[in-house]
Order: sequence, then C-alpha cells, then structure tokens
Amino acid sequence: MLSIKMTVNGKEVSGEVEGRTLLVQFIRDHLGLTGTHVGCDTSQCGACTVHVNGRAVKSCSLLAAHVDGDTVDTIEGLADGDTLHPMQEAFRQHHALQCGFCTPGMVMSAIGIVNDNPDPSETEIREALEGNICRCTGYHNIVEAIDAAAKEMRA
Repeated sequence: MLSIKMTVNGKEVSGEVEGRTLLVQFIRDHLGLTGTHVGCDTSQCGACTVHVNGRAVKSCSLLAAHVDGDTVDTIEGLADGDTLHPMQEAFRQHHALQCGFCTPGMVMSAIGIVNDNPDPSETEIREALEGNICRCTGYHNIVEAIDAAAKEMRA
C-alpha cells in the first residue's frame, strides 16, 4: 500500500492505495465523489475527466500515486454554493445534456478547452471534444454552450 496526499476541490485529502489504483477509483471509492464517472475503462469516452494542476485529464488513465502532492478539481468543486460555474450554467441554459452521464466529464473538458483557447471557433470546439462521447444528444447544444461560456469566462 502507498500513502498519498493531494488537494481535491480545495481540501487536503490523503489515503492508502494499492499501486494500481486509478485516480478515478480514488476519487469515487475513497473520497466518495461520484460525479466523476467511469464510462469505458479505456480512456476513450471522457466521462472521467477532471483537472489535475489546472489541466483537463482522463482520470481513468492516471494512477492515483502519480498525482501525489498535486491539485485535483472535480465537477463537485466547480459551483460556488448555489452559483454554478459559467460552464455549468451555459450547459443548463443551452440544454446541452440529456441523460447527464457524460455531462461532468464534458463540462470539465469544456473548461479545459476554454482555458487553453479563450476564444475557440466552432470547429476548434468540435475538434477539442473528440475525446468525449455523448451517446444521447447531438453535439450542437454542447458546442453552443461552450461558446456561450467562453464569452462569459472572458468577460
């Protein structure tokens, strides 16, 4: 077993994990933060996307021990009380979800897209979303939501 520590959503956390424990397992099973979803186990769907040190990553492709000492942000840490993050609000306003399973990873990826490119074109948004799969909706409303949130986040 390995002892690990990290900051998750602004709180210091620690735990004992096996060396093979994935970050998504640590987040869900050890910390009880179930907003980060496991959709494919092969890092293709993006449902497990979180931010590590400010970068969007697929938490099913990282060992928890590899982020020892790092900062991790999950979907649970985005809202400020009852005030949604601009990306969450844009997804709500633009009806950019249906069943909601992919939404946490999609939102976290979308924030990463806008952090990397504050003024993305529709084509750039669509290309950047290639690592996220939504099985319920067309991507039209998702792209509109990301565009709207990018404008809000720039303001």
